[in-house]
Amino acid sequence: MKDPIYKTNAARHLDALHIPYVLVAYHANEADLSAVHVAQSVGENIEQVYKTLVLKGDKSGFFVCVIPGADELDLKAAARASGNKSCAMLPVKELMPVTGYIRGGCSPLAMKKRFPTYIQEDCLRWDFIYISAGKRGLQIKICPRDLLQATGASAVALTQPRRKGDPENI
Repeated sequence: MKDPIYKTNAARHLDALHIPYVLVAYHANEADLSAVHVAQSVGENIEQVYKTLVLKGDKSGFFVCVIPGADELDLKAAARASGNKSCAMLPVKELMPVTGYIRGGCSPLAMKKRFPTYIQEDCLRWDFIYISAGKRGLQIKICPRDLLQATGASAVALTQPRRKGDPENI
């Protein structure tokens, strides 16, 4: 018998806003919390599985970036987007106290406090993307425009440009 899927705070946040979404369960692998593993587990293109990164800027304090799972965050672009001169990733040990989430289960929705949020602008080319539902083993499938609305996020360029030879450009 399949385990029931329990709603998380992130899902309840979307419910309160009357935003449609689908909860998608997968087997979480504690040894591999990567977005690549998530994409393989849910049978989706890695370009549509997004990861949530929490950073601290030198001026603004904490902020959130949501980028495609296989991409790397451009820290200079993140600093510019957030109005900072510089920024750095939040150390993993500070993730739970700041956001209420653990590594591998950090959602851009329903954090302890609402932080400025920035989503890679390429998300708008998809009908839907996946983000963490707020716990390991559970994703939210959502329209990117709905995610922008739910988080109050801005769609901006956050990732390093792809080079020739990268999978998407072959």
